[in-house]
Amino acid sequence: MAEAHQARVQKTIEDMVQSLERDHIRKMQGLMFKCSAECCERSTDSMSQVHNCIERCHAPLAQAQGLVTNELEKFQDRLTRCTMHCNDKARDLFDSGAKEPAVRAMMENCVGSCVDDHINLIPSMTHRLKENLDSIPQ
Repeated sequence: MAEAHQARVQKTIEDMVQSLERDHIRKMQGLMFKCSAECCERSTDSMSQVHNCIERCHAPLAQAQGLVTNELEKFQDRLTRCTMHCNDKARDLFDSGAKEPAVRAMMENCVGSCVDDHINLIPSMTHRLKENLDSIPQ
């Protein structure tokens, strides 16, 4: 993928992840640390009970991180498939006798369309992630 296109996608995804972290994940981290601290204050519990308590405190954050990671992997897979389709089209065009400048221009346009299409998916992906994060019991 051309560097400019890659930078656009990366910036948009980074902005989305920072927003999710600031508005959802950070709150969950705070709750996890408070919960874990309360587990450690249980002086009558065994080491195993404290460990299990801490594990329960970490579960919502681990679930949230898994949701975000899974969604980003699906996004990346879809974008990769789209750009691979562009590569196939470029190879076919080149094999049919087209000159390199024409192939490069077609490739640039195709990848640009992939990037535009996938950047347009980010708001709905963000909305879906926010809803899923909000539904995780604390």
